[in-house]
Amino acid sequence: MSSIATHELQDRIVEFLRGIGLSVREEAIAGDTFLPGLAIVNGELILDRARNTWPGDLLHEAGHLAVLPDVLRRTVGGNLHGTELVLHAGEPEVTAWAYAALVEIGLPAEVLFHEGGYGGKSAGLCFTYSIGVYPGAAGLSAAGMAATPAQASAASAKVYPAMLRWLRAA
Repeated sequence: MSSIATHELQDRIVEFLRGIGLSVREEAIAGDTFLPGLAIVNGELILDRARNTWPGDLLHEAGHLAVLPDVLRRTVGGNLHGTELVLHAGEPEVTAWAYAALVEIGLPAEVLFHEGGYGGKSAGLCFTYSIGVYPGAAGLSAAGMAATPAQASAASAKVYPAMLRWLRAA
């Protein structure tokens, strides 16, 4: 894990998420959750700082909300069942969004791709993204959230991992 303290990582991530328009509420969470110290209720991220083991998980969960069309974002919760069926809102797009946010905040990839997540594939994901292979970026582009190199060149825009918009509109 990064040498940055957990509370500092949480602070930086929460500040970023609130700054792009996602709601983050901090409170104790009773019972088990899908990821330690994190829950989603009616489109709002709930952070239990004391139980949040991996601050990068906050970015990943925020990505689930960010890639959903606005009308759905405000209604989802729990384990997000069914959201994976929304076009361009699956795990690849969520992970690509979280990586772009990580880059924007200026944090090392290991914060997101930590040893406790991604089914033992964290090191491989760190490597993949570090060499400029971005699974899910094409989906973000199709959703109007990021630009591929060709799109960026044609529109004088920044290419992914820069984002055109952080929250999906439709």
